[in-house]
Amino acid sequence: MTTRSLSGKADPVVRQITRADVLEALSLGLRDFQRAPMYGLTLGGVTAATGLAILLLLMWAGMPYFAYPLGAGFALVAPFIGTLLYEVSRRLERDLPLSWGEVWRTVKGRSEVRWMGFMTLFVLIVWMYQVRLLLAVILGFTAMSASMFDFIRIVLTTSEGLTFLAIGNVVGAILATVLFSLSVVSFPLVLDRDVDFVTAMITSVRAVSMNTWPMLLWAAIIVALLVVASLPGFLGLVVVLPVLGHATWHLYRRVVVEEGAKG
Repeated sequence: MTTRSLSGKADPVVRQITRADVLEALSLGLRDFQRAPMYGLTLGGVTAATGLAILLLLMWAGMPYFAYPLGAGFALVAPFIGTLLYEVSRRLERDLPLSWGEVWRTVKGRSEVRWMGFMTLFVLIVWMYQVRLLLAVILGFTAMSASMFDFIRIVLTTSEGLTFLAIGNVVGAILATVLFSLSVVSFPLVLDRDVDFVTAMITSVRAVSMNTWPMLLWAAIIVALLVVASLPGFLGLVVVLPVLGHATWHLYRRVVVEEGAKG
């Protein structure tokens, strides 16, 4: 039976994919980056510069303990950051005019994208606050005032520090899993079609539940590439972020059946 969204339209149809689809989407993402490098390099460069600026600000403000969760937070907000790249891939795929003005007007005109963005930023704020709470409860305020070197020593060489890492990573993994399930398909979907963000998030969860292993592979690829890209002062994001952004669009096109087509 066909279900209906809040707007009364039929819900998007989700199909099963394989590991080969994930790898092909990644390959097509790299191709799109090579076809339109200006857009990817610009967005990746701005993101890397912003991350580095925030990192330096944290050091200056005496809050080095936020450096690690900030790096991990990029994985949480990457779907929102990549929205402009989804539009670039959409236009390349359909041979539509490609310019900054066209891309920006399309994304700006999708109100559901903004609602999805608010949800993503809310999860990021929750993530950062829980890190601060765990620091205060497990390590105490002394660790929060330590230098970067002393903080790393405390976290890696004391039982309290290892407990903090373990609990923090578990909580972070839970938040990341929830957000990944809600957003992996929903961002490109609300950009591509006239659907409400609730329907888009439900569709995304359905896509993950129907394709658990391929989606786990995709999540692992995202985390691994973002971790490597963030290590050298976020500089790797200049290339990694646009490739992942373009690839996400192509993964969406394989998971969600095109309107009017049969699953």
